[in-house]
Amino acid sequence: MKKRDSFNEINITPLTDIFLVLLIIMMVIAPMLDQQGLNLMVPQRVESENQDQPKTINILVSSNGTYSIDDRQISEDRLLFEIQDRAKHYKDGVLIKTEDDATHGAVVKVMDAARNAGVTNVSLVEL
Repeated sequence: MKKRDSFNEINITPLTDIFLVLLIIMMVIAPMLDQQGLNLMVPQRVESENQDQPKTINILVSSNGTYSIDDRQISEDRLLFEIQDRAKHYKDGVLIKTEDDATHGAVVKVMDAARNAGVTNVSLVEL
């Protein structure tokens, strides 16, 4: 009767080969991924005494998810049209003022409406 030797060691060479191949694939693919995000430009602080008031559309996003333009409440479906109408006269862009508890989704809706209205300058301020 022949006794079999017990198998006490695990061969990790194939596992190492798989990990190395996956690492190489990730290193090749990672630079090709297109990362989208917001391009933000931080303005330089300029002190001037005789500066004209900027012509911006001021939109208030309240904590309960309502929108106001010039102290007049606007519904969400009218937001895009109001921005389009005012963008003709207010060339400096949109200033979004948010309350402390305003949701991110409500702010993004205003940003999307401004972008769809053709506004290129959007600023955000927390009250």
